[in-house]
Amino acid sequence: MSEQTPASEAVPSELVHLEVADRVATITLDSPHNRNALSRQLISELRIHLAAADADPSVRVVVLTSAGRVFCSGADLSEASTVPMDEGARAIVALQRQIVALSKPVVVVVAGAARAGGIGIVAAADVALVAEDATFALTEVKLGLTPAVISLTVLPRLSDRAAALTALGGEVFSGAEAASYGLVTRAVPAADLAATVEETVASLATGAPQGLRETKALLGRDLLARIDRDGEDLVALSARLFGSEEAREAMRAFLSRPKR
Repeated sequence: MSEQTPASEAVPSELVHLEVADRVATITLDSPHNRNALSRQLISELRIHLAAADADPSVRVVVLTSAGRVFCSGADLSEASTVPMDEGARAIVALQRQIVALSKPVVVVVAGAARAGGIGIVAAADVALVAEDATFALTEVKLGLTPAVISLTVLPRLSDRAAALTALGGEVFSGAEAASYGLVTRAVPAADLAATVEETVASLATGAPQGLRETKALLGRDLLARIDRDGEDLVALSARLFGSEEAREAMRAFLSRPKR
């Protein structure tokens, strides 16, 4: 879960960057003030760049990465009092659906930390390449919440036993463990991550546009059906829990902690 943004720390005008080169669109999360939390602005910019990459005929593969060590710290709890709870949850569902439905393969790269809602992005991607010492945690249970809307993509990736351990425990697990649980495609030593990404993306980019589009649609068909069937019910569950007094008290305590 995200930390609150200090009043003295200015929010950059652009939180997500897009660069296209050699048939690859690289989208970079760059919101250091809140550790790439899923704020309204970040989600909006990310969705705009995903749509642009999808519409660009020169792009074969989309790479989703981050600046800094934190890939995504989860929901931006500092917006909880200003953004309707169901609106925030619905935006995360829409983001996951867009990634799954994109006509081009999406490769997500995690070198550092991914928490809570950020893991939904990892799970929605087609290929997830991570450092062995990257860290993951479904922290919602610690705040009286549940990984409701991200369960749409996370649960189909995890084995049942791994889902119970990670979601009920809320503890940190490594990139290597994430690979063994089925959450990510491959975990490699941090020093090898860039080369692994380059090799994987180069291989994917050799696919013909129609082949990539139709194969991705085939692979994502069941996941899209799950999102469309259960998304709104899980939005309602998320909003109900975020609005509960237990969760509000836990979030207040979390946001009031001294920032490390």
